[in-house]
Amino acid sequence: MTFVPLTSEQINGLASALPGWGVVNGKLHRDLSFADFNEAFAFMTRVALIAEAMGHHPEWSNVWNRVTIELTTHDAGGLSSWDVELAQRINGLLAGE
Repeated sequence: MTFVPLTSEQINGLASALPGWGVVNGKLHRDLSFADFNEAFAFMTRVALIAEAMGHHPEWSNVWNRVTIELTTHDAGGLSSWDVELAQRINGLLAGE
C-alpha cells in the first residue's frame, strides 16, 4: 500500500470525516472505553491484525478498559492516507462491520 501525505485542507476536515477522531499534536487521536480489560484487549488484537496486514502500526496504549490510539505516518512526516484508512477500518470494527 502506498501512502499519500495529506494536505492542510484534508487534515482540517478529518474531524468531520472520521467520527470519534480528532487531530492532536499532528496525529489522529481517539480515546475508547470498553466494558473491561478483556474487551479492550480483544479490540486491540483485532486492530493489530488489520495494522499488520496494512504494514501500518498505531501508537497506542491500554489501561484496563481504556485504549488510546494515535496514528501518524513517520515516513510522510505527518498524516497520510494510511492513517485515514486505518482509522476508517478501526471505526468499522467498532460499528461491527
